[in-house]
Amino acid sequence: MTATPLDRRAFLRGAGVTFALPWLETLAARLPAAWRTPPRRLCIVVTPNGMLPSAWHPVPPQPGEARDPELPGWMPSLTLAPLVPHAARVGVFTGLANRGSFAGDGHYAKVAPLLTGETIRRTGGRDLWNGVSLDQFAAQRIGDRTLLPSLELGCDPIYPVEDMGYSTVYGGHIAWSAPDRPVLKEIVPRQAFDRLFRGRRLAADEARTSVLDAVRRDSRRLAARLSAADRRKLDEYEEAVRAIERRIEAAASVADAGAFAAVELPEAGRPADYPTHVELMFDLIALAFRSDATRIVTFLVANEVSGRRFSWLPGCEGNFHDYSHHDGKPEKQEPYRRINRWYVERFAGLLDRLAAIDEGDGTVLDHSSIVLAAAMSDGNAHSAHDLPIVVAGGGHPTGRIESPADTPLCGLWLALLHRLGAAAERFGDAEQPLC
Repeated sequence: MTATPLDRRAFLRGAGVTFALPWLETLAARLPAAWRTPPRRLCIVVTPNGMLPSAWHPVPPQPGEARDPELPGWMPSLTLAPLVPHAARVGVFTGLANRGSFAGDGHYAKVAPLLTGETIRRTGGRDLWNGVSLDQFAAQRIGDRTLLPSLELGCDPIYPVEDMGYSTVYGGHIAWSAPDRPVLKEIVPRQAFDRLFRGRRLAADEARTSVLDAVRRDSRRLAARLSAADRRKLDEYEEAVRAIERRIEAAASVADAGAFAAVELPEAGRPADYPTHVELMFDLIALAFRSDATRIVTFLVANEVSGRRFSWLPGCEGNFHDYSHHDGKPEKQEPYRRINRWYVERFAGLLDRLAAIDEGDGTVLDHSSIVLAAAMSDGNAHSAHDLPIVVAGGGHPTGRIESPADTPLCGLWLALLHRLGAAAERFGDAEQPLC
């Protein structure tokens, strides 16, 4: 077991593996005072095709209807209802707009600059141009404190073609390390898992065993030095790691193609069913934060313009992108709403995972900023106004946070950078943090 200046945590090491450990009070007590506080983290989850505004915003009360005074101000919202158990740590923002996306029409001009605040270049070729996204801005400043500066996740591969004058690369990337450099996202859970533990040798071994086997001897030596409470925490952590390994192994298969069902995909190890894929990625986010392997994660749950069919949801057998262009028709709005809510339910599951992990004087959720965002408020209008934005975690304003129309979204991004310890004088078109 070793502790290094890289991080306030300790690591177990084995053949080709660096196994980051969770927060253990026995070890934290030996650190300098400045290192004894659990770190801040940032996760940004982005969903495609916007959100149906009439279901996102609170439903007007019916005549004679009594509302529960204990419910948060953003309730009752049909889409946001799954977040009620975490209401004390959830803020729902209104009035925010990404002004950098006003100049372009369509999905790609909205999603690519969501985290950069810039205006992308309209091109279908190699001359991509955007800005540096807030996650990469933060990673360039504090990423050296963890094994991975940042982790970029997704579920869909990229098919680089031109659509409406834009490269579809814009629709499949939200993390940009430079204006001309989108950061490749990891879409295979096993490969993302191996990155968390630097398991290069295991990744190349077709007869691989558990990552725990590589660090078993080091783990036993460490356990002998821990308090009883920390030994239990270490056991629980190792059990959680192994459980995720088993789920990844069980789900590994050749992927479905989503919206591109006619295309043969080569990615082995990508779950064949989408719900399992999404849940595994959320498991990995929780594991990444629990182990402090990284403090910065982005997750694009599906590429923009996704036409995936949500056949497991009643009445949602059609094309998601087609539903988002509902033209005000109830028969399209209802499946659009149900799909939006399904994504919110998955996000609520991530909050459940993080709230269940004790850390220092609170939980991992208390020490994190967890964002749910869409690049449009309504897919039907491709609207970049009043964007659907939720921020959960500790240290944030909660309830319904109202701002004047078209308040710069980058003001919120600037506030998140400050909380993360990657302070900046400005970000995008914002010079002052929003909150």
